[in-house]
Amino acid sequence: MNKEIIGYFDKDKIIDTQSATSTDLEPIYFDNSANSLEILRHSCAHLMAQAIKQLYPEAKFFVGPVIEDGFYYDFRVSSKIGEEDLPKIEAKMKELAKNKITIEKYEISKKEAIEKFKDDDLKQEVLLRIPEGKVGIYKQGDFEDLCRGPHIPNTKFLTFFKLTRVAGAYLGGDEKREMLTRIYGTAFADKESLKEYLHIIEEAKKRDHRKLGAELKLFTFDDDIGAGLPIWLSNGARMRSKLEHMLYKIHRLRGYEPVRGPELLKAKAWQISGHYENYKENMYFTQIDEQEYGIKPMNCVGHIKIYQNDIRSYRDLPLKFFEYGVVHRHEKSGVLHGLFRVREFTQDDAHIFCMPSQIKEQVLEIIAFVDKLMKIFDFSYEMEISTKPDKAIGDDEIWDTATKALKDALDEQGLSYGIDEGGGAFYGPKIDIKITDALKRKWQCGTIQVDFNLPNRFKLEYTDANNEKKQPVMLHRAILGSFERFIGILTEHCAGEFPFFIAPIQVAIVPISENHLSYAEKIRAELINLGIDSEIYSKNDSLSKKIRNAEKQKLPMILVLGDEEVKNSTVALRDRRAREQKNITLVEFLNFIKEKISEVHF
Repeated sequence: MNKEIIGYFDKDKIIDTQSATSTDLEPIYFDNSANSLEILRHSCAHLMAQAIKQLYPEAKFFVGPVIEDGFYYDFRVSSKIGEEDLPKIEAKMKELAKNKITIEKYEISKKEAIEKFKDDDLKQEVLLRIPEGKVGIYKQGDFEDLCRGPHIPNTKFLTFFKLTRVAGAYLGGDEKREMLTRIYGTAFADKESLKEYLHIIEEAKKRDHRKLGAELKLFTFDDDIGAGLPIWLSNGARMRSKLEHMLYKIHRLRGYEPVRGPELLKAKAWQISGHYENYKENMYFTQIDEQEYGIKPMNCVGHIKIYQNDIRSYRDLPLKFFEYGVVHRHEKSGVLHGLFRVREFTQDDAHIFCMPSQIKEQVLEIIAFVDKLMKIFDFSYEMEISTKPDKAIGDDEIWDTATKALKDALDEQGLSYGIDEGGGAFYGPKIDIKITDALKRKWQCGTIQVDFNLPNRFKLEYTDANNEKKQPVMLHRAILGSFERFIGILTEHCAGEFPFFIAPIQVAIVPISENHLSYAEKIRAELINLGIDSEIYSKNDSLSKKIRNAEKQKLPMILVLGDEEVKNSTVALRDRRAREQKNITLVEFLNFIKEKISEVHF
């Protein structure tokens, strides 16, 4: 692979080859390392903008940042651009790249930049976000744009790229402003990596949980109900119920107590908690009896009130409350995305009230809980500690103590983790659990948060061994994150082929004719007694069509019942997962089902 240097890494930033002032800096080579890809993709965004400008001369550009798996550019154009236009833009990009255009940076004052781009309202919007001082501009051929960089020195490096989709994006993310055109793309240093990524993209389209959710009749959305408010159909509700029952049992085995807080609380409670000041823009408020109420975006305040309902002793701690809490958050319409980003969702939420000396033990117990659950669903995962954000409550000493407690717990067990500086909740640092799915995509689901601030704000107390009043620590904890998001992730991870123990319909019963219907109903009753959901395919269709319909629904098992099966109390079993067919007695089948259920160990 070409080992030419395309940039340098200097402490916490990447700089251009042309901007480097020291030869002692760590070089960045033309490869697929994170630093190299950031430079390649940022430069590819500018190449795309240059191509668009040549194809659509009237185009004006807003911003074009690098994102986790590629890049995008937001721009305004008078012509409507759709997916069918992407090959044309790509072709122009390749033509420009082959010209080996030098990419140069120069700087001018902000005042000079304002004058330079005085006829470009989108550039003026960008300049509003730039502080006073020098402004960076990158130029390649006839195209230049405001940018702090870094970029590669020449377009010759830009060979393996692909534009992936067209979308709309509100100017500056503000849904009250105009809608710009956004084009997404990606780039790599070699053909093989790009090919693998595009394969994953195509596979992701097939696995899209919105598509599968409709095909498998799990959930739907309705404009009359409202955006971001999922409606759970029978199949989806069955699966949710199975998840809830499974988690309920696991929680009880681990010493958690079920509780339930109200979904509507007076604004005063949110003022005490700090949500009113730090989270208000994400909440819904209403007036009742001339008083302001807020619909809960989190369950913590309700659990705090449950803690305060009784006198607590050190002997009571740790005290663990859990709730399938329905919460509402004000998400902008532009970011709503199937079950991944909704306005109403249900968290598998829990709060642990403990003594400071118990933090480490409890954090490790939660991680063991996470590990057990992730293995059940065949997910690998990694952890990341998120530290104090700019918008936070509590002093630095409290934050340092809480952050150290998380690090100590993980360090003691030799567990690896990353650091997300400034990514914590406003009331405390946290460990984020990021799972990896079958397509090697990472998803943030579970979280463990150490909180000294809310117990202090609500004056929580317990009596210690010396009969003195002490303040407990509060651990916020969710493992799946939310049922909605987790089911969306699981749907794509499994491509709709759900594990037997939570499949919406686990067994399809296919009687060949009406003569076999009563036997089918008997089997269905036996399965209900085992907690297994089944469906009888009794429509007047051919046998092959009945089986085909069951297979389209990705049902784990299919039972075919004919004269021989009725006569001998047997079933013709088609096991979709094992890819085998066999005739066994009904008793053997029911015992087989019992074994399948017992395979899930808590």
